Amino acid sequence: MITLQEQEQLDNWFTYHAPVGNQVAEYATIRDTAKSLAMVIVDLCPASVDRSAAIRLLRECVMTANSSIACGGK
Repeated sequence: MITLQEQEQLDNWFTYHAPVGNQVAEYATIRDTAKSLAMVIVDLCPASVDRSAAIRLLRECVMTANSSIACGGK
C-alpha cells in the first residue's frame, strides 16, 4: 500500500509546476552550461555510440536538474 509520503512525492513529481521567481533564469543557466559541455564533447570525442551516450546522459542531467528546481527539491 502506498504511504501518504509516497503519494505526496508522486503528486509533486507528476504535477505541472509553472516557473516562479528566478526559475526561468536558473533553467537557462543549466541548459546553457550543459550546451557548452556538449559542444566540447562533440568537438573532442570521435563520433561513436559512446559520444552519443554522453550527449544523451547530459540531456538527462539537464532535465533532472531542472526537475529538482521545479519540484522544489522534493
